[in-house]
Amino acid sequence: MSSSLNTHSEKTYATARGLTIFAAVMMLVVGFLDFFRGISAIVHDHVYLATPNYVFKFNLTSWGWIHLLLGILAIMVGVGLFKISLWARILGVAIAALTLIANFLSIPYYPLWSIVLIALCAFVIWGLCVVQHDEEPYGPGT
Repeated sequence: MSSSLNTHSEKTYATARGLTIFAAVMMLVVGFLDFFRGISAIVHDHVYLATPNYVFKFNLTSWGWIHLLLGILAIMVGVGLFKISLWARILGVAIAALTLIANFLSIPYYPLWSIVLIALCAFVIWGLCVVQHDEEPYGPGT
């Protein structure tokens, strides 16, 4: 009985580790994409659309700095996620949620890029929220 529980916990840990590594890699991808998007917006690249009557209208430079800073934070947290620590998972969910919201608000400026990053952020949040590292299947000592 104990060998089956031990095998189950090893599989659970391997799955949790795999999902966390997946989320770390995806967080790095999101971070670099947002970083480059921020740089592109700061230098006033011509790939962005002009949206004259948008409710959340900022100038392009403001969106650039927002995405640049979120990208840098996402890269830092993505590197921290490789240690599979609780603080990195919590910050990962928070940064991914902020990045998701920022990309939702900037859909009119660059729709395809925003939707791709929203999907990647959703995968990061899912990967970080579904893992349970320290949990035994039937409680301790059973």
